[in-house]
Amino acid sequence: MKVALPKFHLEPDVLSNVNKAIQMEWLVTNGLGGYASSTILGVNTRKYHGLLIAAFNPPTDRRVLLSKMDEEVQVGNKSHPIGSNEFKNGIQPEGYRFLSGFSLNPFPTYKYAVEGVQLQKTIFMPYGKNATAVSYDIFNPHNDKVSVRIFPLINCRHFHSVINKDKLDWEFIQKFFEQGVIIHPSVPLSTIILSSGDGQNFVEKREWIERMFFRVDDARGDSCQDDVFQPGWFEFNVAPEEKKKFFVVATAGKTDDEAKNVLSSICMDIDALRDQELNWRKGLFAKFQEQYIDIKIEDWLKWLILATDSFIVNRKSTKTRSMIAGYPWFEDWGRDSLISLPGLTLVTGRFDDAKQILLTFKRYYRRGNIPNRFPDYTGENPDYNTVDATLWYFNAVLQYLKYTGDHDFVRKQLWSLLMSIIQYHRQGTMHHIRLGDDGLIEHGPQLTWMDAMVNNEFVTPRNGKAVEIQALWYNALRTMEMLATRFNQKEQAEEYSVMAEKTRKSFLEKFWNPQMGCLFDVIHGEHRDASLRPNQVIAVALDFFMLDKTMSEKIVETVWKKLFVTYGLKTLSDDNSQYIGKYLGDWNHRNKAYHNGTVWAWLLGPFITAFLKLKNHEKHWRVFALNTFLQPLFEKEIFQAGLGTISEVFDGNPPHTPRGCIAQAWSVAEPLRAFMEDVMLKRPPYERKILGGSSV
Repeated sequence: MKVALPKFHLEPDVLSNVNKAIQMEWLVTNGLGGYASSTILGVNTRKYHGLLIAAFNPPTDRRVLLSKMDEEVQVGNKSHPIGSNEFKNGIQPEGYRFLSGFSLNPFPTYKYAVEGVQLQKTIFMPYGKNATAVSYDIFNPHNDKVSVRIFPLINCRHFHSVINKDKLDWEFIQKFFEQGVIIHPSVPLSTIILSSGDGQNFVEKREWIERMFFRVDDARGDSCQDDVFQPGWFEFNVAPEEKKKFFVVATAGKTDDEAKNVLSSICMDIDALRDQELNWRKGLFAKFQEQYIDIKIEDWLKWLILATDSFIVNRKSTKTRSMIAGYPWFEDWGRDSLISLPGLTLVTGRFDDAKQILLTFKRYYRRGNIPNRFPDYTGENPDYNTVDATLWYFNAVLQYLKYTGDHDFVRKQLWSLLMSIIQYHRQGTMHHIRLGDDGLIEHGPQLTWMDAMVNNEFVTPRNGKAVEIQALWYNALRTMEMLATRFNQKEQAEEYSVMAEKTRKSFLEKFWNPQMGCLFDVIHGEHRDASLRPNQVIAVALDFFMLDKTMSEKIVETVWKKLFVTYGLKTLSDDNSQYIGKYLGDWNHRNKAYHNGTVWAWLLGPFITAFLKLKNHEKHWRVFALNTFLQPLFEKEIFQAGLGTISEVFDGNPPHTPRGCIAQAWSVAEPLRAFMEDVMLKRPPYERKILGGSSV
């Protein structure tokens, strides 16, 4: 059964509300970590916006090469700029006023009306290429010709930085060829090629547009003004009463040859190129529909399926798949990837991608630790400052088995790694991570997912024994016991069983808070942190868990009543003196709020799993969970910030404004997984066989 692509359209009444419209952003990705992104008005509000942000060491080393393309329509003797850029003193020119519509279909498409002339601009990226295609459809209803000029705005910078042209020690060099222009700095940094594909000449007129202003970066206390280079323009003439199509393709590389190779690999039939990208997306729906033949794929679900694909990328260093944690600025993070793996790859039937992601992080395993992140600047030297990413790896393996039953892969490729991790944790590994005498995992500060810092001080250090770390450790031990039994290693299975039982006993003795009827968040020596945070719900949601039903019900009830808001769970209850209700301001102000009240959508995944597990997945409770916990996220949030995807965080205070990244992997993955597995009851096919009746 064929599934149509989703459509989202905005009329002029929405577009004319500039302050609202300029907060709505679109994103197109290329499977390499590169992307294109801007607002629905075409005004770049972030230094991370651009039409071609290329990943030169996929999925990292991302560089802005094409900031945007502005257009000008000449009707008779009058020129009408329809592009818009913001400066400190306002938006100039106000070309967005010519917008007659904006749509995602599923690519961003701008529609302009200029004195009767209709111009449509569509942006997409060829998959697996550092390239962006911008196609134009124009209708000239007049008796005289109409001219369209397209002005590319060029850059050459890392996407975390901005440029001041007066401080550069290089200049742009242009080389013309029949179909366009090759542009690169006078020092070997990168090359961009702009081609119109139909022999259209490029008109050279070199100038700089200075001090473009990025309002979002300004509000975040970041560098917010940028100089961009305008090399000239493409010019197209449209005859009287003619409908015409034309396009510009931008390709990027570290060198001229690399950019030329990208260009030569692209089909220059723009309609065929676009159809190729549309067919890729239709294939995602087909794969999903094969797995769930009785599920009606509504538009909001289509957008989520497309969003899952945006995070799955190729990693050059391993030649395997990896996962971007969020756009525009995150890299591939171990913690985020492993939490997101079930929702992005298993629920969607992309089992080979799941295997490759597991192998990617295996490749960088070091002394008992899975990497926390791959920095964008330093390329292939990952950071290992995490205690939970390694333990989430066990859960990802367990979920992979539940969907595939592929024990052979786990035994041949991962079993020795998993045993090594357990052994390192027993003897101690980096960052003071070790198994204590009580069977609980001890660790240093800033190693859990609540890892923000302000002025070199930990905001939520959580050093000692954090609640979700113990839950993940127990889940890992029971997973190892299950695997050892499967692999006929009886002594190992017994050893893991004894370790798990010791962990369970200590956990129940030390973490239960009878006064509040829930779990302590962290234990450090004799200190027990009673701050009400959402981490404890993970201890209920995991397949192998230590709590009885009465305890679990009290935890879920407390978290629901005190932490749930419209789009997720607050990271701290609002009756705590450390609570901060808005995620605003500079780096330090935001980091203080990051895990002290800010709402995270990904936490809905474990929360809903725990909630419905305790309700025995009864139908009326599944309907309740959909309507109460997920519907606002799926049917409203995906159309108010990053269109067709889900934001990283939200304010703790109403109206819970979306903040942070416009597209976050686990914000999409975990709610989607909970929807399919727990609300729709599409349980993993090998679940009962793998778990042997051990989950509620």
